[in-house]
Order: sequence, then structure tokens, then C-alpha cells
Amino acid sequence: MKKLSLLAFFCFTGLLVSGQTKNSIAIIPEPVKITTHTGQYVLPKTLIVQAPLKPEMTPVLDLIKNKFSTSTGKIVRIKTAASGAAIKLVLNQTADNVIGKEGYYLSAKTKGITIRANTEAGLYYGLQTLFQLLPKEIESPEIVEGVQWAVPVVDITDYPRFEWRGLMLDVSRHFFTKKEVMSYIDNMAKYKLNLFHWHLTDDEGWRIEIKSYPKLTTVGAYNVKREGEFGNFMPIKPDEPRNYGGFYTQDDIREVVKYAQDRFVNILPEVDVPGHSLAAVASYPELSATPSADKYSVRSGERIMDWSKPGHPALVDNTLNPAGDFTYEFLDKVTGEIAQLFPFGYMHLGGDECAKNFWQQSKAVSDLMARENLKTYEEVQSYFEKRLEKIVESKGKKFMGWDEILEGGIGPNAAVMSWRGIKGGIEAANLGHEVVMSPTTFVYLDYMQSDRVMEPHVYATLRLSKTYEFDPVPQGIDAKFVKGGQANLWTEQVYNIRQAEYMTWPRAFALAECVWSPAAKKNFNTFFGKVEKHFARFDEAEIKYAPSVYDPIFTPGIKPDSSLTVSLATEVPGLDIYYSFDNSYPDRFYPKYTGILTVPIDATQLRVITYRGKKPIGRMVTMPIDELKNRVKK
Repeated sequence: MKKLSLLAFFCFTGLLVSGQTKNSIAIIPEPVKITTHTGQYVLPKTLIVQAPLKPEMTPVLDLIKNKFSTSTGKIVRIKTAASGAAIKLVLNQTADNVIGKEGYYLSAKTKGITIRANTEAGLYYGLQTLFQLLPKEIESPEIVEGVQWAVPVVDITDYPRFEWRGLMLDVSRHFFTKKEVMSYIDNMAKYKLNLFHWHLTDDEGWRIEIKSYPKLTTVGAYNVKREGEFGNFMPIKPDEPRNYGGFYTQDDIREVVKYAQDRFVNILPEVDVPGHSLAAVASYPELSATPSADKYSVRSGERIMDWSKPGHPALVDNTLNPAGDFTYEFLDKVTGEIAQLFPFGYMHLGGDECAKNFWQQSKAVSDLMARENLKTYEEVQSYFEKRLEKIVESKGKKFMGWDEILEGGIGPNAAVMSWRGIKGGIEAANLGHEVVMSPTTFVYLDYMQSDRVMEPHVYATLRLSKTYEFDPVPQGIDAKFVKGGQANLWTEQVYNIRQAEYMTWPRAFALAECVWSPAAKKNFNTFFGKVEKHFARFDEAEIKYAPSVYDPIFTPGIKPDSSLTVSLATEVPGLDIYYSFDNSYPDRFYPKYTGILTVPIDATQLRVITYRGKKPIGRMVTMPIDELKNRVKK
């Protein structure tokens, strides 16, 4: 009887340890297959790493050496052969078709860890997974004492769903330094995102040195510094100094490209034309079809478009002249220099939100329409895009643009990035064009993450759970033309890299899982449990992220007697909401929300905070009652 009891005890203990191991694993993006076992492997003080020693392995070996030396203080020794190596990195002699170019196998046993892949990229991603199996302190920028550096015993098979797993950073609205861009690339690479879309030009700044046209950076890279709500700034006075901004030299570009390559990240450069081109026009007014363009200046954030009218007419001419020979000479030289700097096979040339009202006033454009038998101004832009496509292809690159390039007729070989929902991507794919899905509805990271009373004001909200619903292959599309997906961070309201981090994470966690992990394995509640553990990792790394997911969702209403009501909900389960109408700051000893609230007749604000058990987890949110009333009216 005692033996049976002991056997039952050990079985129960084994199950408990196995369950604890499984619960402790929080890998983002979710691997294809994880098999957990009992036990763990404790890393020795000196880490012997067995790996091939060849130039292509340098980024992988640098990653493992830098990561362990920074936070653990362990000595890392690389050897081509070593009995009892703590970590073995193995390149397959014969390609394994299951894992492909970027996949890997990771096997952690009680005596060591083996990562096997077909390529160096696969080993790199296997290491990123290994780091997520280690304690969160592995992310510390300094040595941490008193941590047991152990990995659970586990077998992982993993490979990506899509080849294009992207993040876009707009450095035109606000300039980010070379070092800041590198840090952004570092963070995306940790989560197996492999495409950095660099939005380098816009109305507010031209950020890349073009030796053929030096005024693009001496003039076009600088504007007047203003702070506040971008888009509604007062008109700029003539005497205000234009010294806010910056640009990347061609040497800077080469350095960032190499930095990204060492993290198995490709860089897609974007020069946004023919619209969004005020920085270029201010530098070289002859690019414009408007005679008064020589009076234009780089935008600082004042109003530039009338979004209330059809076709969103421009208030100043921020478009290139599609009828001007100089325009195409300019683009030929610009794309030629860019092609030499970026080895990636694609070049993005914008094409979005091109106002046509100044073209309509141009005799040169009218003459072009008559000469080329163009019936609409969308066909004028199509004429421009097709000429530009030939220029880009002459530089050995594939032409890509936003989904507006479909209007008026798409060029023969153009690739489309679909941002205005998924419709453009479906249309392009069904026409036989390559597509990258990047719809506002799921992956626009400039959108507010919480209620507008808590966030810099943008015209829409995109919560974490909505981003997690993203699927780059919607119904009705020819899937073989979908290269993948990406999220975009436009930076009108993003003034610094800390806010860029805040806007990117945790929604980029969701993106990573949407473009890497099998669609069948996606589960938001499971995913968010992992996100919270990665919040702790970001705390260690001192990377900023948004806690907006904990903020309540407010839904106002009106009773038949005209009383104002408000419903509260949480995006994640298991949270309690406490509230006050008396202007004080609620805690868990205040009333707990259990159902629709009737707003007291004289209340001026509703304050709420979320708790998990006895611990506050959300931010204190103050909702003006007038704001709720306005929402009901709308």
C-alpha cells in the first residue's frame, strides 16, 4: 500500500513538473510543434558551443556570444568539434524539406541543446527561440547575478508560414537616428520578422543622401520643429528656423543594411512618389507642374490636404509633374543610386494618396493626356507608374507600390502592397501580381491602441486582439501570389523612438504570430498569456511597450428617459473593473463593475481602473462625461 502511494506521488510529481514546464514555455511566434518533457538543462559556467566555423556563420556566432556575455557573464567558446558541448549548432548536409530555408529543429535534453537547420538563418531563429526558453533576465543589458540559467527539456519543430514578415518605420515625419533604426531592427529580428520597410521620403523630409541632387538633403531634410497634434499646426512663419530633421548618408545606409543582413533582415527602401513629395519639390521646384512651386517649403505638420472632399485635394502641390522630362531624369538618377545601396530585390515607389487637383490646372498635363489618349487623371498616374516601373526594372529591381497603382491600370510586373483594406490585394493577386497584405483594418500601428482619451489622437483605433485576427490570405484571393504581410508605423504623432516602441509592441507580437505560425494554432487567450511574459522580458531589456490591452472599452448609450448609460468591457479575460463618478481615484475597495452603469446627472467624469485579483494591472483612465455624450450624438 505504501509502495503504491509512493508510486502515485511520483507520478503526480512528474505530471506537475511536466505541466509547470509546459506553462513556463512562452514562445512568440508560436512554433509549429512543441513537445515538452520532464526535466531541465542547467547551462554550465563556461559554454562550449559546437558550430561550423565559416564566414556565413559569423552573425549566428556573434548573436550567441553577445547575448550570453551581456546578461549571464558566461564565457562562450566556439569549437568545430567538442564532446559534451552545451550547445550544438548543426547545418544539415542534405536539405530537410520540412523546415525549408528559415526553419529549424531545437532539441533540449538534460545534457545539452542541439539546434539543426538547413541554413544560417534557420540557426539564427533557433537561437532566438532558445533565448525565449531561458529566464527573462537573458534580455538584461547588464550581467544579472543569482539566476539559474536553465532550459526546459523540449523538442521543437518550427518554420515560417510566409517568406515576407515585415515592419515599416516612417522616418520622414520624424527623423530617427541610425542607432535608433538599428535598435528597431534588433527588436523585430528577435521575433523572426525579416523585412524592414524603410519609408525614407515624404512631405516632411527627404532622409537619404542622393549625390546627384544634394539639395534633397540640404533643403529637403529639414523643417520647423513643432510639438502638439500633428496635422493641425499653425502655418509656419518665415523667420522660424528650419533645423529640425536629418538624413542618412550613403555610408550610413550601407552600415544599416549590413546590420540588418547580420540579423537576416532585408530592407525595402521606399521613395514615395508622385504624391507625398513636397520635400523633393521644395528642394527642386522644377519637379512640380505648378509655376509657384519655388515658394514651397518642407512641411512641418500644418494642414496640407483637404480630407473632407472627394479626391482629397492638396492645399499645396505636393506632387511630381507626370508630364515633365526632368521628373523622369530625376527618378532615373535617384533610383539608380538607391539600387546600389540596397541589395534587396524590390524597391517601393509609393503611389498612395496622390492629389490630382494641381494636375488638373496644368497645361503640360492636359497636353500629355491628349498626346497619350489618357481619359482620366487616374490614367495619368498609371502612365507615370508604368514609366517608373521601367526605370526601376532597368536598375535590376522589382517595382512595388501601394494599392493605388491599380487605379487607371497596373504595370505588367508591379507588386502591390495592399493598405486600404484587403480589396486591392485580392484584385492584384487575381490579376497575377505579387501581393503583400498590409491592411489598415489589422496592422496600422499608428492607430490608437486604447480609448482616444488615453492615446495621441489618430482617426481610428486598433486593439491588440484585432491585430491578432490578421490573416494575409483572405477568402477570395489566389494565395500563390501572396508573399506575406507586414505592419506599418506612420509617425505623424510619433516624435521619438520610445513612442515608436510603445506603438509597435505588443501589436508586433501579434503580427509575428500571424505571419510565422500555423493559422490553426492561433488562439488569442493563449497568445496573451505569452505576451504578459514578454512584457516582463521587455522590462528587463528596458524596451517600451503599450499596456493599453488592460484599458477598459467604453460603450455609451441612452435610456428611454434620456439618462446616459455606459457599458464597460475588457479586451482580455479575468480582469475586474472598479470605478468612481465622484472625481476620486478608485481602487479595489470602490464599486466593482457588474453591469451597465447609469451616469449620475451631475457627474463630470468617470474614472476606472482594472485589477487582476488584488493587484492593479491597468492604467487609471479618466473619461469625461461630455465625451460620452458626444459619442452618443455621433
